[in-house]
Amino acid sequence: MEPAALAVRFVDALHRGGVPAGTDRAARFAAALRLVPPSSRDRLYWTARTTLVSDATQVAAFDAVFAGVFGDDAPPVDLADSRGDPNAPPLPDTTPETRPAPPDNRPAEPAPSGASAGSSSAGNEPGEPRAVPALASATERLQHTAFAELTADEVDAVRQLVRRLVLATPLRRTRRSRASTKNGERIDVRRTVRAARKTGGDPVALVHRRRRRRPRPLVLLCDVSGSMEPYTRVFLALLHGCVFGGRRVAGARAEAFVFATRLTRLTRSLAARDPDLALRRAAEAAPDWAGGTRLAEALRRFLDDHGRRGLARGAVVVVLSDGWAQDEPADVAAQMARLRRVAHRIVWVNPRKAAAGYAPKVGGMAAALPYCDAFVSGHSLAALNEVAAAVAACGPRSPSRPGPNLQKGYR
Repeated sequence: MEPAALAVRFVDALHRGGVPAGTDRAARFAAALRLVPPSSRDRLYWTARTTLVSDATQVAAFDAVFAGVFGDDAPPVDLADSRGDPNAPPLPDTTPETRPAPPDNRPAEPAPSGASAGSSSAGNEPGEPRAVPALASATERLQHTAFAELTADEVDAVRQLVRRLVLATPLRRTRRSRASTKNGERIDVRRTVRAARKTGGDPVALVHRRRRRRPRPLVLLCDVSGSMEPYTRVFLALLHGCVFGGRRVAGARAEAFVFATRLTRLTRSLAARDPDLALRRAAEAAPDWAGGTRLAEALRRFLDDHGRRGLARGAVVVVLSDGWAQDEPADVAAQMARLRRVAHRIVWVNPRKAAAGYAPKVGGMAAALPYCDAFVSGHSLAALNEVAAAVAACGPRSPSRPGPNLQKGYR
């Protein structure tokens, strides 16, 4: 069930059960469900209670309606109920069978007649299945299931979520500077003298200048060869979200490329607001879709045609590929060494990394790995959080060293 539909039905049940909840609270609850997916019943309970209950006297009625709509299990215990009362009994176990009475030992208020646990007027028709487990289990599956194992409908849902993912790059100092009255790298003499006119020529306050800071550029190189086809549909949604959505972030700039047997720049194609139109343009712009992989050649073309123009200089470069290349490992290592000299950080996303027993020992992946600052899988929606963390990291770079085993191979 969609969060909006779930919110409307539950708020309607609360209204009939005696809890004053209107359309504004339904909209707030739906927005909270998108920000905090209800992966468990406890999580759904606290999300609903935080957004829909405005007074302590409404808790009993809310619990009764919640049990009627989402099941008969007791709601989680609020450990803050007894906070600050020296005469309160010891805190109960975290998994009690019933909700404890309030600290003053008053009996809990009886549930309204229209909000009993077994009543069908609490938001469920007779014989209709309850709404909670379907939404929670579906969200949990989308979070942790590999993209290659999702159905077509689930892939569409995941792509909608991936487009909202923000890959925030670390900040860097620019050559431009701005005035600062607190501190700075040097004194702005002109502004200091101008400000001194207000105090009779006495420079009471010194005006400094400090260099501006802005996000580093982001470059995404996505492998669209046949071996990456199960993951390409989701990764292209990630590229579209970075290119189009990144424009709404001040100072952010993202460039998107795809490669198989050749390199294709998709930044302009993915800049459309309509995601379907953007992906259709991207497919038309890359004629080598689902072909072989020429990893070293793609990196060479990127550095020769775009890296010298400054796209990769000081940028965070994200390579989404399984590393199964037809090039010689030594050629891949040579191009990765060139890329490392101009890029600020290289993040390699390989969905095969999540497989049990995977070890990049031969081929293009083994040749490229020594030059990477981060090596993550990105095979699922939850794993993309590791990608975002690796892109945003701003620690010192790991030392680059040649790979010890550059054997021939196509892994």
